[in-house]
Amino acid sequence: MQVNLRDSWWIREIEIPTRLVLAPMAGVSVQAFRRQGRRFGAGLVCSEMVSCAGIEHRNERTLGYLRVGGDEHPLAIQIFGSEPAVMAEAARMVEAAGADLVDVNFGCPVRKVTKTGAGATLLDDPGRACRIVEAIAEAVSIPVSVKMRRGLEDGSRVCLEVGPRLVEAGASTLTLHPRSAKQMYTGEADHSVTTELVSLVDVPIVASGDITSRARAQTVLATTGAAAVMVGRGAQGNPWALREIVDGDVSEPTREEVAAELILFVRETVRELGERRASGFLKKFYGWYLGRGRFPRPFKQELVQLETTDEVVTRVFAAAPDAAEIVERLEAELPDPGAEILLDRMPISIYGGG
Repeated sequence: MQVNLRDSWWIREIEIPTRLVLAPMAGVSVQAFRRQGRRFGAGLVCSEMVSCAGIEHRNERTLGYLRVGGDEHPLAIQIFGSEPAVMAEAARMVEAAGADLVDVNFGCPVRKVTKTGAGATLLDDPGRACRIVEAIAEAVSIPVSVKMRRGLEDGSRVCLEVGPRLVEAGASTLTLHPRSAKQMYTGEADHSVTTELVSLVDVPIVASGDITSRARAQTVLATTGAAAVMVGRGAQGNPWALREIVDGDVSEPTREEVAAELILFVRETVRELGERRASGFLKKFYGWYLGRGRFPRPFKQELVQLETTDEVVTRVFAAAPDAAEIVERLEAELPDPGAEILLDRMPISIYGGG
């Protein structure tokens, strides 16, 4: 049965306007990325994960992750940590910042996170995981969501034991990436596990992993009974992938459209992060946007060598002069982000990029 990805759905009292969720990705999911995702069809956008320890110590760079634009709603801010009381306090600040949901990371497989007892490690400590969710649910009035892997080891089914317990503890929705932490992003996501989880709980499940096309999204939604799908890496420098999934629009962007979206993304990121941090952060995006045969490889390498984002914008305009009209139109249509938490220096992920 075909699922209309433009149908809305609900996480408690929060209406999500499409069945597509833009994933939280470390070193990627800045506000500029989230706002772009909304324009291309994402119904729910998520921040990259925020360290609860950083929030506890009022680290200025960490608090920068709590910057919320008025046009981002509905928005989930994701937090990670291992202490229930610290996580609860961080969740209060997430709510105060204006997020619609607080998302808890029980899925990150990266050593920098798991060695602290956070991320996917908590799947092997379900008691602590449940205490964390319960503490957060008691601390805030907004819904609590949890993102998790199937387990730490290949073939693990621990998510099917932990998931229902997290719902009992107060989670209003679960996102499952049915790979093990050990797999990282290798192999295939086993969505038969997603199907089982859907049958065990009475909250909406978001299916994450290998959602690379509209056909795949339709298949996963129809076979698992999940409420929505989550897209991550496929949208990096390629927002048109979101449009294809939601609307079935398979038209390839023109050279000018690609250039225009990149220029807008550069300008919005500089507005958010400042020139010094943005110039380093953006370098990985040049290859993502200009790859897929859209521009020659030497051009991408040339952009990475430029010192300022103004130089990058000038060079991209020179390569695609007709992009100027598109940029002007996009900037005119871009909603005012509205009131935000403004700090002098916005943060960059613990995974680098600036």
